Amino acid sequence: MTKFNVLIVDDEYEIREAIEIYLKNEGITVLHAIDGIEALEILKAEEVHLILMDIMMPRMDGIKATFKIRESKNIPIIMLSARSEDSDKILGLNIGADDYITKPFNPMELIARVKSQLRRYTSLGNYKESHNEINVRGLILNKDSKMVTVEDKEMSLTAIEYKILELLMANKGRVFSIEEIYERVWEEAFYNGENTVSVHIRRIREKIEINPKEPKYLKVVWGIGYKIEK
Repeated sequence: MTKFNVLIVDDEYEIREAIEIYLKNEGITVLHAIDGIEALEILKAEEVHLILMDIMMPRMDGIKATFKIRESKNIPIIMLSARSEDSDKILGLNIGADDYITKPFNPMELIARVKSQLRRYTSLGNYKESHNEINVRGLILNKDSKMVTVEDKEMSLTAIEYKILELLMANKGRVFSIEEIYERVWEEAFYNGENTVSVHIRRIREKIEINPKEPKYLKVVWGIGYKIEK
């Protein structure tokens, strides 16, 4: 069964919480953002299949956020609009929103609209479920293409660097000792390979981290080994 992630973008906590209850009852995973800026950050780090986008929000409203999202993504966007925002609602549809729901909304109508858009998205082939892609907050490793990207920028890794990163990303949160990394990646018994592993880890960090001295992804656990932070 396909699992879907829906991002709710609304600055009102009560509305986000109410929508989450309805969606979770349908087996849908829910992500939250309080405005367009936070929504764009979440889209860089998480796989999202549909967005419920409020129009009136501080910092970046739903119209601007939808416009930015449509520059690179075609996932369904349903606008959440108050009755007094008809002109904004029409503008949202014109710049790429797929549907709209008027506040206050009927929970059954909300679920029906969400399911309709998800069915359309999957049936048109725009969404392909992939079990061969690992995404850790914008660091993406594709097992099919052997490609690694960081926030949409492709990284050039050697075969050994790729194998180390794949091992750690596939087991994010788990700490691997230097010995275990060596034996799994080089597929031979560990014998004085500590410096070899350390050099490769340093090179990986230089490629995937904005600041290798303060790594976001590849962390050292002193005296134990290395891990990819969850």
